[in-house]
Amino acid sequence: MAGNSFGQLFKITTFGESHGEAIGVIIDGCPSQLPIDLDFIQAELDKRKPGQSKITTQRKESDTVKILSGVFEGKTTGTPIAMIIPNEDQRSKDYSHNTDVFRPSHADYTYHTKYGIRDHRGGGRSSARETAARVAAGAVAKLMLKAYGIEVFAHVSSVGKIDAPNVDITNADAFIEQREQNIVRCVDPATAEEMISFIDGVRKQGDTVGGKVSCYITNCPVGLGEPVFDKLHADLGKAMLSINAVHGFEYGSGFSGAEMLGSEHNDRFIHDAEGNVKTLTNFSGGIQGGISNGMPIEFKVAFKPVATIMQNQPTINAAGEAAEIQGKGRHDPCVVPRAVPIVEAMAALVIADHFLRNKTVIL
Repeated sequence: MAGNSFGQLFKITTFGESHGEAIGVIIDGCPSQLPIDLDFIQAELDKRKPGQSKITTQRKESDTVKILSGVFEGKTTGTPIAMIIPNEDQRSKDYSHNTDVFRPSHADYTYHTKYGIRDHRGGGRSSARETAARVAAGAVAKLMLKAYGIEVFAHVSSVGKIDAPNVDITNADAFIEQREQNIVRCVDPATAEEMISFIDGVRKQGDTVGGKVSCYITNCPVGLGEPVFDKLHADLGKAMLSINAVHGFEYGSGFSGAEMLGSEHNDRFIHDAEGNVKTLTNFSGGIQGGISNGMPIEFKVAFKPVATIMQNQPTINAAGEAAEIQGKGRHDPCVVPRAVPIVEAMAALVIADHFLRNKTVIL
């Protein structure tokens, strides 16, 4: 199976399955002498781990990360960083009912057809459990970016048809502190309460719902990204679309930009009080010509409803015969609250990689 690595200079490779012994990641290309805050890495994983609240899966995993290599006396050595996260609460019997039955909208059928074998216990590599390894790697990328003042932060901006209003992104720390005050991870408190009530109602009906995560990258320097195939927004899009259940990505004005006139959409250049070049608006989402322009990078990621629902559904089995399946086990009624740190991690990995690549451009 190919496609387990991501990035060019700051490169990660993840490994492990949902119901195997452990999952993990190897980071290659992280610069030396970067201070590693293990508590910070663990805190990022804690935001993604299951069993957090009544609106997340009740699988209990501590997601305790262990660094095996690449760090000495609290700093990176420049060699590959290996991190491992043991699986502690697998219940493989919860999946015994779908050994030969394909779950609707899951990867069961495509994996079985492509490889001739699949791990029916939670989906194996196709499980969202794999993203814990990405969050661990993304935390290291965040630490590197923070050293240069670059901040990456996100929140749940919609659940179903419930949309949060525009939020203040001028202070990343205050943004994150406010977001963590509620279990749905929406910065706006009133909207958060509405979202939580809606998700809980959907859960009680044995159903699921999707939503959107809005992400912001501030203090990003001008010049990250390439003008043709490795555009910064293209790499961000690939990163986000590689996350389980993601069905959409838009940056800046996104699809609404298609309804605007050029005279409305163009971002006019100005100088701020310190004489720095800025734009009066930010419909470009901080990226022009595939290259960061110094404005906040803004994008949204759309997540579909979780495919496993606690209702009977018609399907087929491996022999192509009609069958019926009902979801069992522990699953999220809405994935977006736990997706916030995953989106941040993948964004940080893209920015860290392009940050290092940009240093090779000018002598």
